[in-house]
Amino acid sequence: MVRLGVERLLTDKTSVVEDQRLGLITNPSGTDGDLNTTIDQLHDSDAFDLRRLFGPEHGIRGDAQVGVKVEDSTDERTGLPVTSLYGRQRRLQPEMIEDLDAIVYDIQDIGCRFYTNIYTLGNALWSVAQVDKRLFVLDRPNPIAPLATAGNRIDEDAASFVGGYELPIIHGMTVGELASYMNEEFAIGADVSVVEMSDWSHSDWFSDTDLPWVSPSPNMPTVGTAMLYPGTCFFEGTNLSEGRGTTRPFELVGAPWISADEWAEVLAAQDLPGVAFRPAYFSPTFSKHEQQHIEGVQLHLLDRDAIAPVKTGLTMLASVFELYDQCDWIEYDDEFFVDKLAGESYLRETIDGNAGDDPRTVAETISDRWTEDRAEFDDDRARHLRY
Repeated sequence: MVRLGVERLLTDKTSVVEDQRLGLITNPSGTDGDLNTTIDQLHDSDAFDLRRLFGPEHGIRGDAQVGVKVEDSTDERTGLPVTSLYGRQRRLQPEMIEDLDAIVYDIQDIGCRFYTNIYTLGNALWSVAQVDKRLFVLDRPNPIAPLATAGNRIDEDAASFVGGYELPIIHGMTVGELASYMNEEFAIGADVSVVEMSDWSHSDWFSDTDLPWVSPSPNMPTVGTAMLYPGTCFFEGTNLSEGRGTTRPFELVGAPWISADEWAEVLAAQDLPGVAFRPAYFSPTFSKHEQQHIEGVQLHLLDRDAIAPVKTGLTMLASVFELYDQCDWIEYDDEFFVDKLAGESYLRETIDGNAGDDPRTVAETISDRWTEDRAEFDDDRARHLRY
């Protein structure tokens, strides 16, 4: 079994935080291989001086839904104060950590640019650098590591809490490697140490690790969800349901005006590798089209070695916008949300401007342009790989 960063801290690396007053950024995914939480282990051990908890989006115990602001609180299990990093502010402020020596970060990532927890990590780097504190990152597997990097490299002018640090959509790094990449490539200058895993490599799928999967957010229930998310997350920027409010978020996609049989038939004809589409019928309990009858498709992952998640999502978008005039792009504060996810308007404009074209051809047009700026990222990434 892979030995996680938290396990190595608890056994081999205790001395690195000896006599340090600690704060911990974590959520329910912060566990060891036996499902003991990092919170409880650091709190209950005499070897550590854990003073404060910091919660990312969804909260320290993972009970807040997407986008819900979380208030500061007291953790019922440990009695420790909990400072929210997804409430009034999203960055550690000097007064939050002035009585601490170091911050520990332990959250399972999913390997995709859109996932907000990695920007909580980036913000922590900037904060500890500002006040001359230390940051320890407890490394964990990237569950989709064997997939090739994919998607466009987002420009820093378009950076947001769902995309930044010039990352492509599939970045292919662990959180420890991301910390090194962010810190060095963007000259943050934080005092950061990565507690590495042992017995893991980038060729390992999560199932190869023998580790249990603990959902790092309410709508990431399985490793299969993480495999599909880099493509189907784009539906967050549309008026279609991306499956939130069902038991299969990012695997079920649909809307009240869609014919499940028609869309599934069109997608099957695209002959996309590693995935199949089934006509699906569902009614979300919350989020878009709440309590309405919806028709759409369910994606079924057939071959993880063959699937291209980003291109799959782009093909789905191109096909459904071609089939149904009711499909539209959602705007927030006069900005198309899909443009924020993509970091540019090219995706939306290409789909809108290529009506009548084969959906897979439209997806390849977008993907081919995105390939060009990824070569430089791959060179930058290579400098920070540890496994």
